[in-house]
Amino acid sequence: MPASRLEHITKIGVEEMGALADTLADPSLLRLENLDSDLRPPESALAATRRAVDDDDANSYLPFLGLDATRRAAAALVGRQSGVDYDWKTQCLICAGGLSGILDVLLATIEPGDEVLLTDPVYVGLVNRVRLAGGVPRFVPLIPSPAGWRLDLAALEAVDPRPVTAALLMSPSMPTGAVFDRREWQGLAEFCRAADCWLIDDAAMERVLFDGRPVIHPASLPGMAERVVTVGSASKEYRMIGWRVGWVVGPPGLVADVARVSISNVVCQTGIAMGAVAAAIEDPDDGLGRCVAAWQRRRDVLLEELAGFTVIPPHGGWSLLVDVSPLGLDGAAAARRLLELGGVVATPMTHWGSAGAARYLRLVYSNEPVERLRGVGARMRRALRA
Repeated sequence: MPASRLEHITKIGVEEMGALADTLADPSLLRLENLDSDLRPPESALAATRRAVDDDDANSYLPFLGLDATRRAAAALVGRQSGVDYDWKTQCLICAGGLSGILDVLLATIEPGDEVLLTDPVYVGLVNRVRLAGGVPRFVPLIPSPAGWRLDLAALEAVDPRPVTAALLMSPSMPTGAVFDRREWQGLAEFCRAADCWLIDDAAMERVLFDGRPVIHPASLPGMAERVVTVGSASKEYRMIGWRVGWVVGPPGLVADVARVSISNVVCQTGIAMGAVAAAIEDPDDGLGRCVAAWQRRRDVLLEELAGFTVIPPHGGWSLLVDVSPLGLDGAAAARRLLELGGVVATPMTHWGSAGAARYLRLVYSNEPVERLRGVGARMRRALRA
């Protein structure tokens, strides 16, 4: 029998769709199921990685909290976004990827049975980590519309804050691409102050924003710097997925607790990758602006292609959702038909939030160029309206 902590840990769906597509080995398949990107990391990061392969110091468990250069760079990055002056020595540690950092923060902040506020739909990997840490997800809806997603502030106001120990939030959110505006961030900040809870900011795609939207970091809001912990990652903004390097930045006492968890969990980070991440963060030509423009163009092409479907436009991030329920389907059935009849690999949103998330199908546009995205609308009409 599996351990009881695994009782509510579900599959994410991506692993199944990705494995199926790999087995088919068909280059004509349109791979829209997984958050990869074909856009290259910064050249400075690639050069630093090559050097690290021959650097004996990079082949070490030490230092356990991460290279000084990487901690300095990460703390400065979060400081620039939030306007908060962070001491890298006491307020930053490096983790083995952003999601490892999130689990470490949850293990350091919540007790079994505590509620954790999440938006809905949301990445099932975040839900699973809340449950693995003993927490209980408390979902607040994101409201879909032809203009995009908005946080249901009325539903947020109705949540009893007393059992909530942490709010685990992401903007742009995955999988929706929802971006909180200032009013929504203020509502979330008011909730966290009323609950006297932590705000765990999953900042993996914080600057992947479309149509000129500004970065609004929650630690910049009044009274929030002492309760916001930022978990960042090199995977999305710097396109360094395989490096597996992230960071946790926040109040000194909390970071010290997270460090104890981190050392007891994955022990240390990827030695040959940390210097490269520091180089990427500090590189004024990190390529992010060009990449955001490319991803926005891909989003726009998908929105054009999918005219006639119920698509909720993302305001940032790497993916969008299609509501397939008007077609008499759920996400799982749509994914099967789309693969079999359309040659498109996409992920159903089963378990990605409350039961209502199952009506959605996720399409990732970060890994396919515009030329290949052209025609996806015809494929989907052929498969889903057959």
